[in-house]
Amino acid sequence: MHPMLTIAVKAARRAGGIINRAAQNLDLLHVSRKAHNDFVSEVDGAAEDAIIQVLLDAYPAHAILAEESGARGDQNKSEYQWIIDPLDGTTNFLHGLPQYSVSIALLHKGILTQAVVYDPCSNELFTASRGRGAYLNDHRLRVSKRTQLADCLIGTGFPFREFSHIDAYLAMFKDIMPRTSGIRRPGSAALDLAYVAAGRYDGFWELGLSPWDMAAGCLLITEAGGLVGDLEGNATYLQSGHIVAGNPKTFGQLLQVIAPHLTKELKA
Repeated sequence: MHPMLTIAVKAARRAGGIINRAAQNLDLLHVSRKAHNDFVSEVDGAAEDAIIQVLLDAYPAHAILAEESGARGDQNKSEYQWIIDPLDGTTNFLHGLPQYSVSIALLHKGILTQAVVYDPCSNELFTASRGRGAYLNDHRLRVSKRTQLADCLIGTGFPFREFSHIDAYLAMFKDIMPRTSGIRRPGSAALDLAYVAAGRYDGFWELGLSPWDMAAGCLLITEAGGLVGDLEGNATYLQSGHIVAGNPKTFGQLLQVIAPHLTKELKA
């Protein structure tokens, strides 16, 4: 395992321990609302602090971009930037629904090089290093081999914070659903993307994500032999927040179904 990935795994597991302990006493948590349908608890902050401490103890010169505390370090001087979501799926966590994860990715000169998605409920650890493949615990991951959209299980995420693209999304949903064997929306994009890498889902699409929601999952998918792009298949997904992913056959078919529903704003 790459040394930087080893540190990221250590950080993710430490955060997972904090999350698991808090899950035993959900009624005692202080919860605040960042925006409509966007919640944060003291667990998010504690898990993020633990991750950042582990990373900066090992690499004090590295820059950080984290969901709760934002950017720190000199983003211009450092060649390395860690992208962190300490608890992806906070709403699920607060309801005791065991579908949430810790997501940590590393950018080197703007390129994703290391990725960890950790599910503290199942103790499933998804990891990837650029050029070295993707793994679930110690097992090599490959995306699924299904070639027909009609046989595919597709993951997605509903718009929940910002609804300017809700009509376009619902049109995509309405068009995709009857063409597939099913659609799933569990509520943790990082884990959904890891499931694409593991072949559990054949594809995935969502609008309006943040970099920390998808950075790690995207590297998992590409290292498992899949494809990731924006709604037109381009490489701007970390900037736009709109993402399509899947095995190579499913990826292309999803883009074709989505294309007629793209508004001018979604193409920008």
